[in-house]
Amino acid sequence: MKYLICLMTLLGMMRVQLLASDVHTVTLKLVETSDVHGCYFPYDFINRKPMKGSLARVSDYVKRLRKEYGENVILMDNGDILQGQPTAYYYNYIDTASLHLNAEMLNYMRYDVGNMGNHDIETGHAVYDRWIRDCGFPVLGANVTDVKTGKPYLPPYRVFEKEGVRIAVLGMITPSIPSWLPERLWSGLRFEDMEQAARKWVDIIREKERPDVLVGLFHSGPEGNKLDNVVENASALVARNVPGFDVVFMGHDHVRACEKTVNAAGDSVLLVNPANMARTVAEVTLEIRKDKMGKVAGKSVSGKLVSMDDYEADEDFMKTFHSQYDAVSRFVARKIGSIDRTISSKDAFFGPSAFVDLIHRLQLKITGADISFCAPLSATAEIRKGDIYMSDMFNLYKYENLLYVMELSGREIKDFLEMSYALWTGRMQQADDHLILLNEKDNGFGRFKNPSFNFDSAAGIIYTVDVTKPEGKKITVRSMADGTPFDMNKIYKVAVNSYRGNGGGDLLTKGAGIPKAELAERIIFSTDKDLRFYLMQEIEKAGVLSPEPLNQWRFVPEEWTVPAAKRDCQLLFGK
Repeated sequence: MKYLICLMTLLGMMRVQLLASDVHTVTLKLVETSDVHGCYFPYDFINRKPMKGSLARVSDYVKRLRKEYGENVILMDNGDILQGQPTAYYYNYIDTASLHLNAEMLNYMRYDVGNMGNHDIETGHAVYDRWIRDCGFPVLGANVTDVKTGKPYLPPYRVFEKEGVRIAVLGMITPSIPSWLPERLWSGLRFEDMEQAARKWVDIIREKERPDVLVGLFHSGPEGNKLDNVVENASALVARNVPGFDVVFMGHDHVRACEKTVNAAGDSVLLVNPANMARTVAEVTLEIRKDKMGKVAGKSVSGKLVSMDDYEADEDFMKTFHSQYDAVSRFVARKIGSIDRTISSKDAFFGPSAFVDLIHRLQLKITGADISFCAPLSATAEIRKGDIYMSDMFNLYKYENLLYVMELSGREIKDFLEMSYALWTGRMQQADDHLILLNEKDNGFGRFKNPSFNFDSAAGIIYTVDVTKPEGKKITVRSMADGTPFDMNKIYKVAVNSYRGNGGGDLLTKGAGIPKAELAERIIFSTDKDLRFYLMQEIEKAGVLSPEPLNQWRFVPEEWTVPAAKRDCQLLFGK
């Protein structure tokens, strides 16, 4: 009897070993960059100094990874790669005859697939259509529809096969583009809700492609934040509500993430986001076990965020693109004027500043408007005393926005400012309270509770901001800047950037109460080129700038706000 039991046990063990031998494991590496924002070289062409991150360092990292895993590495970019540094600007708008530098670089690095970001759309059809043609791989957009044909403007997905394992990558973009950008930049396109588009295309992919692995490549943050009843960030919502994804690569919100969630079917989905500027990449390891019939016997998914600080710039990459590096260096080194003092955007958070008021002055001069709205687009931008070079223009103005003139009533102007300062300032109840509305920790905007690019001040009017009052009662407009009365019922011409003019930040819609559909009717003038171009022209005409604060507004009560401003400045900027 004991002999029979031993024999049966031995046979059972042999059967398990045979079955195990029928299963083979395929290890795949999926790598994502996102929100590179023009950081192609390990050099900051805006501040003219070396920087961390960059595609050059990613190239070194990927080459090392491919030495170990060969063709089982799938390299992906998740959008917002065509704006942010003069490298991108130069090949977007100055040298338009050459192969686009970014496409050349991505082809050199052997990217397998790309995705569109909202700042890629912001470059305009001529730029991103050319870039897409130059890329030697598909740029995806399952929820970007051609309104004429009703079909996808871009490939919805791409399928890869590695050692018998089929991997489908579905690409989507945040659908909030119309809330930020003028239609001329995305004419002929419609941006669908991400969750609805995902349900449609996941069914198609499953039926047609029968993948072993389904990957989401979504230029969108995890969840929340509706703009005009459109969900801006829906990556985690799609992962949870549309079963089938093994991993979702996120982007757009510049917030690092590597965590798992559970979908509606009870399955685990990995969510990863490498944040921005190619400082970090997302690396996901997939281990797929397949039986001799080719069916998936099991799979494991794990991920990590890899810092590029440990990698050197790829020498061959730098040699390959040295002529383009030199061309951009010459471009940013062009002198366009001079300035007789150092100005910084840091000052703009605590009262009138020479930095923001310089932009106000130029916007009013360029347009002839009555009033100007402007926010500090970067919290720590600085232009130092002395010569002004082309590189400084990217500090003065960060994005390629157009300049609009819109018609707004006095009441709408006040309500716009009420919302802006409610996002910007807290409600002081005592003298030692904070002036600025802050978080206890950095939640993506430094210590600011809200993004500082929505902290619009005004020029052309004299007003006070009472930080002891709630939203709706903070702003008192005393007069126009020339001393004439300000009329709540009068229609004024207001200079704004195109992001704001199209509803970005909700200051015109939720703040001023203008229906989104009405915004376009309010625009009576638009520049043809980006605002930075016109700022540059005005500086060249002026020759020497002597910027001073306009001092057309102030925080009150000053016995509280002046000391509070000093404390908060020290807290935020260490000065």
